[in-house]
Amino acid sequence: MNPPRFAFTVAAIDGAARTGTLALRRGTIRTPAFMPVGTAATVKALRPAEVAASGADIILGNTYHLMLRPTAERIARLGGLHRFMGWERPILTDSGGYQVMSLGALTKVTEEGVTFASHRDGSRHAVTPERSIEIQRLLGSDIVMAFDELVALPASRAAVEAAMLRSMRWAARSRHAFDDGDDHAADAAIFGIQQGGLDEGLRASSASALRAIGFDGYAIGGLAVGEGQAAMLGALDYACAQLPADAPRYLMGVGKPDDIIGAVLRGVDMFDCVLPTRSGRTGQAFTHDGPLNLRNAKYVEDNSPLDPDCPCPVCATASRAYLSHLVRSDEILGAMLMTEHNVWFYQTLMADLRAAIGAGRVATFAAAFLGRYRSS
Repeated sequence: MNPPRFAFTVAAIDGAARTGTLALRRGTIRTPAFMPVGTAATVKALRPAEVAASGADIILGNTYHLMLRPTAERIARLGGLHRFMGWERPILTDSGGYQVMSLGALTKVTEEGVTFASHRDGSRHAVTPERSIEIQRLLGSDIVMAFDELVALPASRAAVEAAMLRSMRWAARSRHAFDDGDDHAADAAIFGIQQGGLDEGLRASSASALRAIGFDGYAIGGLAVGEGQAAMLGALDYACAQLPADAPRYLMGVGKPDDIIGAVLRGVDMFDCVLPTRSGRTGQAFTHDGPLNLRNAKYVEDNSPLDPDCPCPVCATASRAYLSHLVRSDEILGAMLMTEHNVWFYQTLMADLRAAIGAGRVATFAAAFLGRYRSS
């Protein structure tokens, strides 16, 4: 018997937080889940086996970057993204909408889609909902995201509403394009993206439109774009409840460990963010006692591990002093080891959250973790 195309199961609920599994053809994702970001067919500074060893069940690939280089068509000719990068577990591909808005120069948005100039070479490109889904099909991802329009906050209610309504029209077109995908549609899943900024009424309208179209899962978009943590968590207080309880909820582009804990307590199941890998490459380590900047002079003769409570191979073998030397010397190994630690730290946090929800003690766990993390 073939494994399920898509099956989401909630195993335990503690308050609004929940833990369960998301079963896909290429593997099962334990939720709450954090997806390391493999922007250009690589989780930067790590081999696929190292990412898997950290406990990651799924990674994210970026449609915008891959469509520009090496192109989705080339990846398809080479056997798809999983084979291309040597990762056999599930992959979620974003729609490219965020990067089009944030990186593309001379961007023009119409009802048809978006045209923009590549941040790499200035070449002109057009992305429509249909083209975004086609790219993700060529990549062969397991979870496909609908194409949407992003508005950075703060923004006027009129601007947020216009972008939300257009995103809902694009969501319907994305769904139709996905369903036309034959074998890929039979094997993959598609998530819609709720928009509406910080407006509860607009969020409710967006959720209603998405539910009417029907998706396998639902993302919460348009947050972590400048509004601050308190406003983001305030929006999640109502946004999660507006989405179907029997489908996974994915908060896009989040975030710091305390962001993730706050979102899990409000019912979010999936996350992604470049922060653990980007911070690792710049010399910042996440620890139970808060972030550490290994470029600081106080670590040059510190023989202790990055985090005595972290189970990662880096904390088992390397001192802060050695890592500080590598980082301050701009050695490639420094970026690799710091990234490995950070990815492990995030996956350990997710495992601890899953265990705490299952045991009915997530509020106690969150209070203890945040009290220590924020005390530094």
